[in-house]
Amino acid sequence: MMARAQGATKTIEITTMIRAILLSSLAIGLSACATSTPYGAAAREGAKGYAVQPIENNRFRVSYRDNDAETARTRALRRAAEVTLENDAEWFQVVNAYDDEFSQDRRGGSSGSRGRSSVGVGLGISLPLGGGNSGPVTHVIEILTGSGDKPANARIYDAEDVVMNLTGR
Repeated sequence: MMARAQGATKTIEITTMIRAILLSSLAIGLSACATSTPYGAAAREGAKGYAVQPIENNRFRVSYRDNDAETARTRALRRAAEVTLENDAEWFQVVNAYDDEFSQDRRGGSSGSRGRSSVGVGLGISLPLGGGNSGPVTHVIEILTGSGDKPANARIYDAEDVVMNLTGR
């Protein structure tokens, strides 16, 4: 009888170890999916990185696609500052900014999930995966560029300051 108890204990220990290894592997796999790509231009439409569309002489649409919404916002702002300086301007005004829901990759979400994915564990418990977003996020900002004295407005940024503060992010 004692041998059976020891055998059952070993089976429980092995099962517990296998579960721990599987959960660790899952956590590593999910974190790898959520890492940001290096800053740079998108290689093609829909790829991660920035894209710039000139609208008028001093008006541009700048977008940045990344796995993390905050990273996409920060890098879109950085790229807007770079575009401003590349066009011999000193400051830019953000006239419109939004996350482009239609560009999100919705694989893994169910119909009507609005890009979110989760796993049901039973008894009404649901675990959101990937921070509530099932794919990359594209942040879009439309800017007007200008030179001379920077107008006093919270939506107007000094391009050199933004590049200096956001480079490396």
